[in-house]
Amino acid sequence: MRAACGQVSRPTHETWQHGGVTAATHSSSFPGGPASADSADAVLLGLDPEQREVATTLRGPVCVLAGAGTGKTRAITHRIAYGVQSGQLMPASVLAVTFTNRAAGEMRGRLRNLGAGGVQARTFHSAALRQLQYFWPKAVGGDVPRLLERKIQFVAEAGARCRIRLDRNELRDVTGEIEWAKVTQTVPADYPAAALKSGREAPRDLAEIAQIYGTYEQLKRDRGMIDFEDVLLLTVGILQDRHDIAEQIRTQYQHFVVDEYQDVSPLQQRLLDLWLGERDSLCVVGDASQTIYSFTGATPDHLLNFRTRYPQATVVKLVRDYRSTPQVVHLANGLLNQAKGRAAEHRLELISQREAGPDPVYAEYPDEPAEAEGVAHRIRDLIAAGVPAGEIAVLYRINAQSEVYEQALADAGVPYQLRGAERFFERQEVQKAILALRGAARSGGNDPLLDDVVELGSQVRAVLSSTGWTTEPPAGSGAVRDQWESLAALVRLAEDFARARPGATLADLTIELEERKAAQHAPTVQGVTLASLHAAKGLEWDAVFLVGLTDGMMPITYAKTDEQVEEERRLLYVGVTRARLHLGLSWGLSRAPGGRASRRPSRFLNGLRPGSVAPGSGPGGAAERSARKRGRRGPVLCRVCGKTLTEAGELKLMRCEDCPSDMDEGLYERLRDWRAGQSKEQGLPAYCVFTDKTLMAIAEAAPSEEGELSMISGVGGRKLERYGADVLAICAGQELEAAESDDA
Repeated sequence: MRAACGQVSRPTHETWQHGGVTAATHSSSFPGGPASADSADAVLLGLDPEQREVATTLRGPVCVLAGAGTGKTRAITHRIAYGVQSGQLMPASVLAVTFTNRAAGEMRGRLRNLGAGGVQARTFHSAALRQLQYFWPKAVGGDVPRLLERKIQFVAEAGARCRIRLDRNELRDVTGEIEWAKVTQTVPADYPAAALKSGREAPRDLAEIAQIYGTYEQLKRDRGMIDFEDVLLLTVGILQDRHDIAEQIRTQYQHFVVDEYQDVSPLQQRLLDLWLGERDSLCVVGDASQTIYSFTGATPDHLLNFRTRYPQATVVKLVRDYRSTPQVVHLANGLLNQAKGRAAEHRLELISQREAGPDPVYAEYPDEPAEAEGVAHRIRDLIAAGVPAGEIAVLYRINAQSEVYEQALADAGVPYQLRGAERFFERQEVQKAILALRGAARSGGNDPLLDDVVELGSQVRAVLSSTGWTTEPPAGSGAVRDQWESLAALVRLAEDFARARPGATLADLTIELEERKAAQHAPTVQGVTLASLHAAKGLEWDAVFLVGLTDGMMPITYAKTDEQVEEERRLLYVGVTRARLHLGLSWGLSRAPGGRASRRPSRFLNGLRPGSVAPGSGPGGAAERSARKRGRRGPVLCRVCGKTLTEAGELKLMRCEDCPSDMDEGLYERLRDWRAGQSKEQGLPAYCVFTDKTLMAIAEAAPSEEGELSMISGVGGRKLERYGADVLAICAGQELEAAESDDA
């Protein structure tokens, strides 16, 4: 459906019944479609009206706002293939870019099946690296610096040289800060100011991080190395300085497609602008409601401002969800209906195209181990009912939550795989298997293992059996089972490859494996996936369990600002929309057995889970605040769990004592220091300035204006007049002495 960016455009609510529309996102390693699309019209078969509009709009800027599960990859690959088959696009003139090697590999597979195999589909980094390697001798001279694939060791060495000791978590977080600085084109000297302006939650003092960042850069220069961010920076530098090289690339690539456009960083957008030049042959695809990587420098602004930048752009909205059942889609829409902010203003209301399925299941447990055990038992029941283990995922907010689920699944005898662990093609058993397959391919008909074995999948099974692999899995879990699952994944990949390319040989398969290894496009391992919500982006399963959904974890404790909290909501939305059929949402009331049951379900589930109150109808909502201003009396409810409050301290905090606090600890300490000074200056007890509870309430609310401060219990008119300016300045992060001297 065509609409201006930000305008609501709703299709009819009937399920689209156009001939043969299939779920574009539920596919094998070698996705189907018109396997031999020998005409432009054949490429359009099976597309719904909006997908067809995307596919046939080949000129000028195009913006595709695509909700989760709506077939965006299908739409853009068919668009490219239609352009190629109709003769409007030359394959070599198209560059399609996305954000993960897996997505790029899937796109290449689909394009190959659609008769557009000559199109380049790459990540931003991969495309830039190829250009850098090709043009470096001409632009700079000599060999291209070596690529530093894992920068964390260099960051550790830089920290040591600066005499700054970093623990493992700090090392990871400082590395993330350096990456953010580079994609936002911030040099070490400017990092502290830029981090403050962006509200970064830095793991160390900003000046220390800037020092480590500068030393890290010097280390790389001394050793002739570059990192992945340098690949983009150097390519941008060459294209800016060498107009002849920029024109050469623009002559090569005349049409661009960008997937996941909401995740573009300022540096990637700068590179895209240089690729484009003055042209507008650009198709972007994205969903602002799936912006979950702002901590890396990603921003949805480029997507949301696309129509402003290109007033003549065609905007198409994809809202027909082919992935999830109406029950899952209803919950996903409900989450976004409570969202705030600019991204929320552009949210897409999905319409499920699938038959009805089971309702999402909400489960509360006394503690985390009990939650993990309960989830493991439900997974075992699903597997017994016929759901493959590889079609089930357990998703959590942070990786540290995985251990208890690993143990619970092992105890239940359920195979699992950790997403984000060792790369598939770096596993020893996979490397040995590929070596054996390569040897068998070279031997051809002279390998006795392949006597009387014709079918490709059978040939692979025969070769792998020589390495000790069996067709039946070993009992239990652990390393032996993990190795078996890796080799079984190679077998399934061979079978998919044979179906997609009839007549393919073992030699063809080894070439495919080498290409996948270079792109880190791994096959699916058959085991329950354990992954963080961030790592699950772009994936989907028949059954998804979202676990640990407590306030303090979802949203995470350090999400302080409204925008940070909204990004947490979007992260949960991404998790919900990974599920095709079964969806479980659970939480534990304490961390360990016997612990205090002080945790509460995520506030994002209020109004969605049975028995909960929708936001806005309780304390903190507009209705409650309005009533309080008018002096109406009535029960005051906890703003976290909704329980009626009676204790004076709880009434002041507007939450139960046991409910998790979202207090800014640093702000609280600054307020306490300020109060101590006021107490000493005026000769009053500290509590006469503000009580501890009032300071806690201020630190939790972090008011930015007098009206917000006056709403806090314990801040009366007299104290507001006397202390309000100081308190608001402290909440804003200002230094009071500096402010006074400025006034003087």
